[in-house]
Amino acid sequence: MGTMMLLFALGGSEVLLIFFAILLLFGGRKIPELMRGIGKGIREFNAAKSTIESELKEGIREADNKAQQQQPASNIDGPK
Repeated sequence: MGTMMLLFALGGSEVLLIFFAILLLFGGRKIPELMRGIGKGIREFNAAKSTIESELKEGIREADNKAQQQQPASNIDGPK
């Protein structure tokens, strides 16, 4: 969370300076390649996040179904 706060605290001149430093370090030809790699990493992270989220929901659904199957039939009918 600290890095996110740092990003929002940067002004225009700081962002420009960082961009210029990246341009000097990697060169104009490497930046698109670098951005593709970052994009691929973000896509893989989101895919893994979605997979984990769906597996957790599936596990919760199975646990609920199992709990409902174990309840006695008198609870399902309601009060008499």
